[in-house]
Amino acid sequence: MNAEELLDTLVGFATVSRDSNLELIAFVEDYLDQLGVEHWRIESDDGTKANLLARIGPNVEGGVVLSGHTDVVPVDGQPWTTDPFTLTQGTGDNEGRLYGRGTCDMKGFIACALAEVPRWLASDLKVPVWLALSYDEEVGCVGAPRMIKRLMASHPRPAAVIVGEPTLMEPIVAHKGATNFRTTVTGRESHSSQVYQGVSAIHVAARLVTRIEDVMAELKEEGRVDESFSVIHSSLHVGRIEGGTAINIMARRCTFEWEIRHLPTDDARELLARVEASAKRLEADMRTRAPEASIVTEALNTTVPALADRDNREALTLCHELLDSQGAGAVAYATEAGQFQLAGLPTVICGPGSIGQAHQPDEYIDISQLEAGSRFMQALGERLRTA
Repeated sequence: MNAEELLDTLVGFATVSRDSNLELIAFVEDYLDQLGVEHWRIESDDGTKANLLARIGPNVEGGVVLSGHTDVVPVDGQPWTTDPFTLTQGTGDNEGRLYGRGTCDMKGFIACALAEVPRWLASDLKVPVWLALSYDEEVGCVGAPRMIKRLMASHPRPAAVIVGEPTLMEPIVAHKGATNFRTTVTGRESHSSQVYQGVSAIHVAARLVTRIEDVMAELKEEGRVDESFSVIHSSLHVGRIEGGTAINIMARRCTFEWEIRHLPTDDARELLARVEASAKRLEADMRTRAPEASIVTEALNTTVPALADRDNREALTLCHELLDSQGAGAVAYATEAGQFQLAGLPTVICGPGSIGQAHQPDEYIDISQLEAGSRFMQALGERLRTA
């Protein structure tokens, strides 16, 4: 099967993060079994999802890991003009595009790698290619850590990791980290005509939301910036807010969800502490009128570590050789690359497709990008035959 045929099959598995990915994993396992490739399934705690680790080539150190997540974001409420879980070729001006959820983010990369497995097997690879397919990347890079732990504990150490997120086949050496939070403000209800009897959770939450934006402005004023990123500072953003029961009742409760996307040089804990300090002052003021009032912030995920431009020579040099390119960019979105780097593995991001198409209705990958990804896989095999 070529990359487009495999992509057709992979897109057909509706592996939205809230659902299981086991059907896709079983397909890949069967595909690898037919080729005689050794592989290992690493399941989630409840057994409804799984990572898959596979080795093509000798069981020695110095291999290259190709990492890709199998889950995709939902399509709910998006105005798709095609079936999101059926690979559809564009027509007219869009003839060179393949539409479907996950085409660029990031089943295209996985399809390119799987299509090359038979040729890698036929080659006399001196070091292995590792396939590392994860679950739940889209909801906080949840699945990859246990797969990385298994790789490092039970197998020869690889020399480089390439995470195949869509970068238009340009090497990326840095990305921001990400942490999601939920803050709940609890006040005291009263009739809205009696504003001094109650404490409005909505009013207090609004002040804290504004403070979150102010923290971001402070970072710019302090010169904590990195010009290699499109947003040159750590960003703090409130994406959802909910509270109150009626227009004439002072709200007892207000909840908002927000995020910190921090530069590799910043610490998300320190940025959170600035917000928490303001929350404590607001809470103390609330309690002068309502002793039961509170402001509680909880993390919704373990911090996804940033990818820093360091200790990546082996991976970056390899990409430069295979692509005949000297690129080394940075991106604002988070990936599993920082988790591989934390494990001590030289890591870069490089894959087919554009992040501008990810998570969108009518997500697509250009056929030319899929072809570029396939050429990259072919060049990798040739390189590892002489490693």
